[in-house]
Amino acid sequence: MARALALARGFAERRQLSADVADRLAIIVEEWLMNVVEHGRAAPAGQIVLRLDQMGAKLRLSVSDPGVAFDPRLAVFDGPNADRGGGAGLALIAAWSRIASYRRSGGRNRLVLELPATCVVQKVVGPARTRSAGTWN
Repeated sequence: MARALALARGFAERRQLSADVADRLAIIVEEWLMNVVEHGRAAPAGQIVLRLDQMGAKLRLSVSDPGVAFDPRLAVFDGPNADRGGGAGLALIAAWSRIASYRRSGGRNRLVLELPATCVVQKVVGPARTRSAGTWN
């Protein structure tokens, strides 16, 4: 996990992405890979391949893993799981990115996520609060 996060942070730094975008990218990478590791039931020696690209105003995250078939487009979010903690990762990924493609090929899941390379900070009514929202054009 540390190598994947370092890759995402290094990518964001080289592309001079804003701190908000860099954080979102790192969180998306971490959440997706945690799901692969925790739920994918891949062999411990199974290799997860991660690729990051920037195409104009879009960032593209491509992940290939040997876990069980899982198409995130079909996932249903029923809210956080209070018993075991967590459960909001897929909803967070869906809020901050879009699934460009998913396929199962050669015994591997192949997922491509896209997210905005810029983030617009909007003022929220209230005392000194701001929130950031990615924008899709």
